Amino acid sequence: MRTAAGLIALASVLGGCGESAKLDVAQGIGPNPKLPAPVKTLFPTVNIAEATGWPAGSSPQPARGLRVNAFADGLDHPRWMLALPNGDVLVAETNKPPKPEKKEGGIKGWIAAKLMKKAGAGVPSANRITLLRDADGDGIAELRTPFLTGLYSPFGMALVGRTLYVANADALVALPYREGATRIDAAPRKIADLPAGRNHHWTKSLVASPDGSRLYVGVGSNSNVAEHGMDEEQNRAAILEVDPATGATRLFASGLRNPVGMDWNPESRALWAAVNERDEIGSDLVPDYMTSVRPGGHYGWPWSYYGRNVDERVKPARPDMVARAIKPDYALGPHTASLGLSFSDGARLGPAYANGAFIGQHGSWNRKPRSGYKIVFVPFSGGKPAGQPVDVLTGFLSKDDKAMGRPVGVEIARDGSLLVADDVGNRIWRVSLAGPAR
Repeated sequence: MRTAAGLIALASVLGGCGESAKLDVAQGIGPNPKLPAPVKTLFPTVNIAEATGWPAGSSPQPARGLRVNAFADGLDHPRWMLALPNGDVLVAETNKPPKPEKKEGGIKGWIAAKLMKKAGAGVPSANRITLLRDADGDGIAELRTPFLTGLYSPFGMALVGRTLYVANADALVALPYREGATRIDAAPRKIADLPAGRNHHWTKSLVASPDGSRLYVGVGSNSNVAEHGMDEEQNRAAILEVDPATGATRLFASGLRNPVGMDWNPESRALWAAVNERDEIGSDLVPDYMTSVRPGGHYGWPWSYYGRNVDERVKPARPDMVARAIKPDYALGPHTASLGLSFSDGARLGPAYANGAFIGQHGSWNRKPRSGYKIVFVPFSGGKPAGQPVDVLTGFLSKDDKAMGRPVGVEIARDGSLLVADDVGNRIWRVSLAGPAR
């Protein structure tokens, strides 16, 4: 097993091992998901959908009453988006940064890298933000041009007045923005450092407060369940609040293993986040979730999950932290990799989608059978989820269970359509109300 061929064989074996789900995905969805006992296996369940890309002329399937088209294609691993007030769309073409050599993770890390490459996540980062413009309003961006280059695994973006903020993997930076500009050549100005290093979870999502006075950065954990020690988790598994004027940073909420999509609830005005939960305790655990985020709140990681369900793998135990854990508002299914979150305020997709949140589910690797790989809509009422998710965009898996695409970020465009970043298909999909073209 010391040879490269032997390691590849081991990776192949691991890809076929593991237990299978006993529950339907739907049983892990809602405010009170079913949480069976953890499953202990010699090797974790590995069930990755091989990335193939979209065959010519194919696309995902929209829900009844909606239609879908490629807003832009030929991109380089598009992950996240920001719709600008003038209708332009910024797209982060990005992937994880290189890991420090001493923290590559040995054989286990090597195998994980090979398996992630199979899933389409092994490409180098373009480190670029691209501008897309649909000037004639036909639903297809006829202009695609590099807007910012030379970044460091950029992800989250926020526009406040004439300042564009970008969350790189290691720092929050600011740049001057002029409406209608197709490029920024100014050097980024660093606002604050962000946790970097091993970057087990490298993405740094970003949202500004409604008044623009504060910025909120989602930072994932440096591990699955703190197996590298809590010293590496400082200001991680958390949402950080940053004062853009001074760079002062404080912990806004903690215990969120990997908070990615964030948005402000238009009814309650509370910040909500989509959170990826832990792996390797069975296909039915743990549900990813979305939740309102309380200032100063702790949501359990790594000591407990979905409230106060103790994870026995984490040593030393911290019953004091478990006692503080806040139960999330709404589970989104086990291992769905729910990344994107955007409230439907401003969407023009019909009354069925008037009040709620669109969720981009990137798709599972630690579950048999697979879960996620679609866009869902969770209806809201009175500022809270009010019903089961509705499939909005499906068909990302082929008939032979290969991944033609994997959805990530979701964004409401100025014209009210829903934009979806597909990092395997290298496209931005546009979902709109079915009917005559404008």
